[in-house]
Amino acid sequence: MPRLYGFDDASRRRLRDDEVGPLRQMVSRALSNQSNQDVAVWANGQGYRGTLGGEWKDASVGRLFRNPAIAGLRYDDDGELVDAGHPGAIMREEFEALLEREKARSTKDAEPAYDYLLTGGGSTCGKCTQDLGGARTNVGTPGYRCRPKDRRGIGGCGEVRIDAGLLEDYVGENVVAELLKPGIRAQITKAQEAVRKKADELKQEIEDLEGRQAELGRLYGNREISSEALVAGEREIAANLKAIRPRLRYAEQMANFSLGHAKDLVKWWNTAPTASKRGLVVLLMEKVEVFPASARGVRTIEPGRVVLHWRKLSSMSGG
Repeated sequence: MPRLYGFDDASRRRLRDDEVGPLRQMVSRALSNQSNQDVAVWANGQGYRGTLGGEWKDASVGRLFRNPAIAGLRYDDDGELVDAGHPGAIMREEFEALLEREKARSTKDAEPAYDYLLTGGGSTCGKCTQDLGGARTNVGTPGYRCRPKDRRGIGGCGEVRIDAGLLEDYVGENVVAELLKPGIRAQITKAQEAVRKKADELKQEIEDLEGRQAELGRLYGNREISSEALVAGEREIAANLKAIRPRLRYAEQMANFSLGHAKDLVKWWNTAPTASKRGLVVLLMEKVEVFPASARGVRTIEPGRVVLHWRKLSSMSGG
């Protein structure tokens, strides 16, 4: 069985560095309303090939996008998406958007998938600190919302909703304004170097934990430890891996985008893949905090409604 694109081997324990970036760009282009065929043409034009060396085609791109493993997920016996216990190249929200896009392709009047910029921890509720998720309004407009608690007690206050375009335009305007400040590009480059080092450290932590996992299995196989010790050790390692992998994913997003030689930053922002814009936002900002509007139906960013928490790039790069 060939390995899945983006992973080093069939066990999917490690991401393949030279394929993660292309995979994320392919996903971002798909969520920007490009067809699978368009994505395949772009990937082939960039010199990217599948795991067996063949060119990308509409069908192979579609199969890749339907595989939850690319987001570190799997389907359980009830058909629900759950953590697969291995790293993912994209975020859960991006995979769910791919599924939504797939449904839209097969349903004539379905709304096209929307590529949210600030999900997955990019924006939070100002009232309860819950991460905002993507959710369409009753009329089908993309938006962000704080999901209320469900029957299991998972969720937030449910009191914050905001139009996606309104929030993303506001964030984009402020990001571009920040990029126009003297010396900011040099600071970004230094910060990215520091983030790459941090990503390497996190990869080493993951490798060490997986080594401990294998050692536990060996000890149990040799009857040197009990089944109780095996279960306890694996539970602790799994918890640590679950905590580290999202941090690695964020670090990789920060490190892998590129402004290149863009002179017109507004044009760059308006045309760049969402993955690149997300990496820049995550690098520049610790979080985007959103508070409730003063009244229902408010279509502006009122003073104090959106609070941008900027990072100190100099402290990240050791400057």
